[in-house]
Amino acid sequence: MRHGTQEQLIAERLKAWRAALFPSGYSELRKIVPGEWRESPEPMQVVSSVLGKEKVHYEAPPAEYVETMIEDFLDWFNSSLGAVDGLVRAAVAHLWFVTIHPFEDGNGRIARTLVAMVLSQDEDTARRLYSISARIEAERIDYYEILEQTRGSRDITLWIIWFLNCIERSIRRSEEMARKALLKASMWQELSRLDLNERQRKFIDRLFEAGSEGFEGGLTNRKYVGMTMTSKETAKRDIADLVHKGILIRNPGGGRSANYRLAWPK
Repeated sequence: MRHGTQEQLIAERLKAWRAALFPSGYSELRKIVPGEWRESPEPMQVVSSVLGKEKVHYEAPPAEYVETMIEDFLDWFNSSLGAVDGLVRAAVAHLWFVTIHPFEDGNGRIARTLVAMVLSQDEDTARRLYSISARIEAERIDYYEILEQTRGSRDITLWIIWFLNCIERSIRRSEEMARKALLKASMWQELSRLDLNERQRKFIDRLFEAGSEGFEGGLTNRKYVGMTMTSKETAKRDIADLVHKGILIRNPGGGRSANYRLAWPK
């Protein structure tokens, strides 16, 4: 079935994506032209500043070359569909676009949109259960480092390797989230037959989200009080009830500072 991602990519579509990112015509407090290539004669630099020390990571090609470079990029992008491995094509498209840096701002977000488009074309579906964009954002320090190493180089092997590994990490992360969601649904289905108050439910949910190693030193009465905003005596009764129902397990030792862990469903 044909969908929007299978259509030819044209300059007007890139400009429309860019305009949609900045509908007010401002990037933060700076006035910009939302749907046009950059035109400033000033060098376009990607700069970071740490404690007053500026570092130029990249200087994009002069604005006068942008339109021609974009034409070359679009010719390759459209002709490479079906001729280049989809994952490699996504990696090259991303790097090529951010190397041109055709807009004043928003280039990274549009490059990630291009990646989503390439993957949709490769998989022939507009739906995906993993997000490479979210993974890149989560790993943005490593992302900027690998871009700095390979952008402008004729050998982009390191970038392609990093990108492919990033996709794998994205898929594994989605698998983990799916497993966690299924486990949580199974747990609450099992616990639905038990009479639990709102404090206990809130507390169990927090424990589950924290994971099996989420509370250093185990759960204590004090932590329960802090999480549920209840009294110490009520916390003791709630915890004792959860132990009695098999939801909490008391950790060995501890003496007067008793601590507990969640009885994870199998």
